[in-house]
Amino acid sequence: MGREWLADAVMYEIYPQSFADSDGDGVGDLRGVIDRLDHIASLGVNVIWFNPCFASPFVDAGYDVSDYLTIAPRYGTNADMAELVAKARERGIRVLLDLVAGHTSIEHPWFQRELAATGPSPEGDRYIWCEQLPERSWTRDMPGTPAWVPSPGPRPGWYLKNFYDEQPALNFGWVGPNTDEPWRDAIDAPGPKRNRQALKDIIAYWLDLGVAGFRVDMAFSLVKDEELTQGYAETVALWREIREWLDVDHPDAVLIPEGEEPRAGGKPAFDADFFLVIHDAHASLFNNQSAGRLPFQEPREPFFDAEGRGSTRPFLDAWANARAGHPDRPIILATADHDFNRLCCGPRTPDQLPPALVFLFTWGSVPCLYYGDEIGMRYLPGLPDVEGSICNPGYNRAGCRTPMQWDNTPNAGFSTAPANRLYLPIDPSPDRPTVAAQQHDPTSTLTFVRRVIALRHATPALGTRTSTRVVSEGYPFAYIRNDSHLVVLNPRREPATLPFTAPATPLLASGVEPTTDGLHVSAFGYGIFATSA
Repeated sequence: MGREWLADAVMYEIYPQSFADSDGDGVGDLRGVIDRLDHIASLGVNVIWFNPCFASPFVDAGYDVSDYLTIAPRYGTNADMAELVAKARERGIRVLLDLVAGHTSIEHPWFQRELAATGPSPEGDRYIWCEQLPERSWTRDMPGTPAWVPSPGPRPGWYLKNFYDEQPALNFGWVGPNTDEPWRDAIDAPGPKRNRQALKDIIAYWLDLGVAGFRVDMAFSLVKDEELTQGYAETVALWREIREWLDVDHPDAVLIPEGEEPRAGGKPAFDADFFLVIHDAHASLFNNQSAGRLPFQEPREPFFDAEGRGSTRPFLDAWANARAGHPDRPIILATADHDFNRLCCGPRTPDQLPPALVFLFTWGSVPCLYYGDEIGMRYLPGLPDVEGSICNPGYNRAGCRTPMQWDNTPNAGFSTAPANRLYLPIDPSPDRPTVAAQQHDPTSTLTFVRRVIALRHATPALGTRTSTRVVSEGYPFAYIRNDSHLVVLNPRREPATLPFTAPATPLLASGVEPTTDGLHVSAFGYGIFATSA
């Protein structure tokens, strides 16, 4: 079936440090995930996406890789990953890994060799070095923006970073090499060619082990260009070359980017776009500013908020733009992720979650459930800076990375380690949600998540392959799927009415009543209906 399986995916993101600790060292591991596969399968998800699992000094929580072909010892071994992939597959679940393609750790042997050299490698440098700072460069020296870092070793000059100083950018060449700046390698120079081949070798190694594909971190940061646009186009061309190789050698493997793929003309290289939590489309729906302020966004009232002062228009415009020219292209939309907040953040309470969850699983996107959101885990403010979680003073990513809450035993069943040795603190609240407490509760968030995912699987009209037509973009928000199913949501505390009088059979509904004027939707009400209209 090739890569068509992605269109039917329901994904589950696991931050491996925080999911389940099997050996009592305070850090989650792969054996812990293997032990919890039955829980994951019970949700109805069919794809696991892991944040980086490779060897790393963990300056940036594993996004600084020191060995792409070895599982980090804190998580286990390559054999553990192979076992996890096999046992997940027995349950109908594929595994995606996070591939950090644009940079490594300064501890990677590639970088250490070049750091110890006195000049360029005769084979071509894997990294970007200059002996004199260029006049034309990026203007901001902050995480997430390329900048030059003084060499800490024998190699003279500076190297280019991608995010933190400890993450040197790999050399995939430059747009418009300049003879006055000899460090600007052409795209087909020896160094960039070595790195292209290394990407293929890394991808092939893990695909041969059984993984189903990769989410690629900073996917469009490879070919460098201060003006960005042409660099993006050349980077897409690089990924298209890799996609063509995969089509022959690994036709079932998917590639998912971090964010939206730049439209560079021609066939897309990736299999989907990803509406990230930190980007405006997602933030306009859910970011209530309780996890801090994203420096690249003006704060606004989110649509899914009890006050009901938000708008779906920014999301709808972004969706239309992403689908323009590619109307069938999958778009991944997550409940939350490891880079900012959670659904249950600040004043947003568990009783406000159902409308949001119904939207996320019925809109027509590929949904991605962030671990813990199935029980309504909270974002925890005020945590320490752990493994680079504070990359900007405006927000702290640690609050969405806390340990999974399994039961009411010490450390919420995450680990047998002393509390002071845990990767991050457990939610200290006595009413913190747990899997055990919600497992058999018909009113729980966990039960609701299972029901709405099961309904999605049982109702093809709610998946990615059918049309979505908005009939009310305010409160309530309502849309028709496949001209056969109505979804209506009211995420505010004030009731709302949808003019709709056609026959409608409820499949999953709460707080929705037919009236002479249409459908009356109470506070935090929702409904999924089969309808002939």
